[in-house]
Amino acid sequence: MPALKPTGYYGTITWLGVVADSTVDLRAKPINEVHAGFAGFEGEWHSGLTRPSCARSVALYPKGTEIRNVRQLSILSAEELALIAAEMGLATVDPAHLGTSMVIEGIPDFSHVPPSSRLQGPSGVTITVDMENRPCTYPGEQIEKDAPGHGRAFKGVAKGRRGVTAWIEREGRLVIGDKLRLFVPDQPAWRGD
Repeated sequence: MPALKPTGYYGTITWLGVVADSTVDLRAKPINEVHAGFAGFEGEWHSGLTRPSCARSVALYPKGTEIRNVRQLSILSAEELALIAAEMGLATVDPAHLGTSMVIEGIPDFSHVPPSSRLQGPSGVTITVDMENRPCTYPGEQIEKDAPGHGRAFKGVAKGRRGVTAWIEREGRLVIGDKLRLFVPDQPAWRGD
């Protein structure tokens, strides 16, 4: 029995983007296709084999410690993005405002797929899910610029819907319209108390 089970779920890529420099602007530039290398997306600020640790890992390392980069990508669900928009009172939320790498459609409860799940594309490109991406205030600031009065709501309504962070396990090309098959770890849920 393989350690990763293929599922019947496929996520269709509906949006791709790269952030040139998040210290200047969090907004992602929409693109139609990208080479996904071992370091991440070409031209992406968050790419690299390593990165400095951030506030999310201070229980493990002092901030700024060089660690493996498993946060190369930010992947969101089109369905969850629509729920976020509706609860914010907006028709849509532009994925570019969230610094998004990819939006996919078709995998239910996408933000909660198990860590170490894989998304595999037709070229063989394989993406490994790190973990659920927790919402922060920065995307809300970007939304506020284009939809005054709505941005502050983002962090609260995006909880449990912010997608996942991920990294490239096998290189390849990704194109809008590609179908990515979901593989999940073949193991029981942890029951730590």
